[in-house]
Amino acid sequence: MTDTISDIALIPLPQNVKLKAGRFNAPSVLRIRVEGTPTDDLHPTVALLGQWLLQKDASLQWESAQEAAEIQLSLEHDTSSEAYRLEIRADGVILSGSEAGCVRGAAALIGLLDQGGWPCCVIEDAPRFAWRGMHLDVCRHFYPVDRIKRLLDLIALHRMNTFHWHLSDDQGWRLASKAYPALNDVSAWRDRDGQPYGGYYTQEDVAEVLRYAQQRHIEVVPEIEMPGHALAALAAFPELSCSGGPFEVANTCGIFDDVYCAGKSSTFQFLETILAEVVELFPGRYVHIGGDECPKTRWKDCPDCQAQIKAQGLQDEDQLQSWFVSRMGDFLQSKGKRMLGWDEILEGGLPASATVMSWRGIEGGIKAAQMGHDVVMSPTTHCYFDYRQSEEPEEPGNLGRIPIDTLYAYEPIPEVLNAESARHILGVQGNIWTERMPTWKLVEYMILPRMCALSEVAWSPADLRDWKGFEQRLMQHLNTLKSMGYTYRHPERLHREFPL
Repeated sequence: MTDTISDIALIPLPQNVKLKAGRFNAPSVLRIRVEGTPTDDLHPTVALLGQWLLQKDASLQWESAQEAAEIQLSLEHDTSSEAYRLEIRADGVILSGSEAGCVRGAAALIGLLDQGGWPCCVIEDAPRFAWRGMHLDVCRHFYPVDRIKRLLDLIALHRMNTFHWHLSDDQGWRLASKAYPALNDVSAWRDRDGQPYGGYYTQEDVAEVLRYAQQRHIEVVPEIEMPGHALAALAAFPELSCSGGPFEVANTCGIFDDVYCAGKSSTFQFLETILAEVVELFPGRYVHIGGDECPKTRWKDCPDCQAQIKAQGLQDEDQLQSWFVSRMGDFLQSKGKRMLGWDEILEGGLPASATVMSWRGIEGGIKAAQMGHDVVMSPTTHCYFDYRQSEEPEEPGNLGRIPIDTLYAYEPIPEVLNAESARHILGVQGNIWTERMPTWKLVEYMILPRMCALSEVAWSPADLRDWKGFEQRLMQHLNTLKSMGYTYRHPERLHREFPL
């Protein structure tokens, strides 16, 4: 690394930058080509880069070139790597890496573009963590596919690679089911001022989101909550509860006593059928089963649950939840998937293949890593984007306060872990719980610019991170976000240019 890295207004910060004299001033029509690609094919990365160029600067036009071009992509065969090399010369740009690496490099190229063109430099870069994620709760408020795509673009532009899609909760069921259409007709809707409020994603919607994510080399992780946070599903299928209902889709947030009955075979038939549909829809490695905030009140009084405890040789309701979660994990493993869950799934033991998402602080992540489980760190202390950003009276948000500098200071690998356990920290994720975000502008406002800080925590080497340098680069980065039409909070004041 040279001491010129601070002169590159790029977020997240690259591993290595060599700044050179001069700039590349793009012509009005940029030609982009992929070395070795058939001339009659428009490579997905070319299309993506062209889309971003138009979004960043409407005066820049682009075309896919067959021969000479100002921007040349050189693809390498290591498809597992997200590393890239970006060389900007006075006469053009050379970007090399795997397809995923070229997408990460294209995002860096967009971040460097300003009205004066691109600065001449050589960037050699790779991510620190394999999991660099953003979560979105669409259960409290349903957001259409075009909003999901805006988030996917933000994920890709910040060189992140995982989208955790929270698709079921007490307040709504958002994934269409062919086996159980009542989930679409009943569970996807709640009453709001006498009108049905909600919606769901069809299987065609999911396929569209997956195509969009795949082009950006983003893995989509679906979440279907169990055994708690199940009121929306129970509104359609009350027989899957301990009491038999009736139930309504929740209109308020909280933790509700009525959950899936762990003693009925019909519960597992339902959930396994749903998960089979999820597995068929989503090609990624992981399926998230929630596992958090499950009261045992109904289980204690339920003869079916008590019979299950006895039949399985369990001691209590806590072990019943562990058995429930393990059964779901075994089912997913039989389908070639890895189970992911919030850190409550640690209680009572886990399948060896389970991955833990640590949200109640870092202790769950530490315990899981020491047990040999892979971990995604996402503690409420740093990674919850529904928390307020400041103490200002007009600031929207929920619960506590996480200013951007607090998030930027976060270190995902706890000091107490030895080298062997630290290997299990896959990375870090920001969570967007939307109780107080009924509009998409509020979603963007609450995540930006904190997502910028998280991207640097996830991507950049820890020893290169510097708050003062980040603050300086952030001002230029906000100009990029503004030019691309995103809503954000100015880190020094409430941002009033975009009414909320």
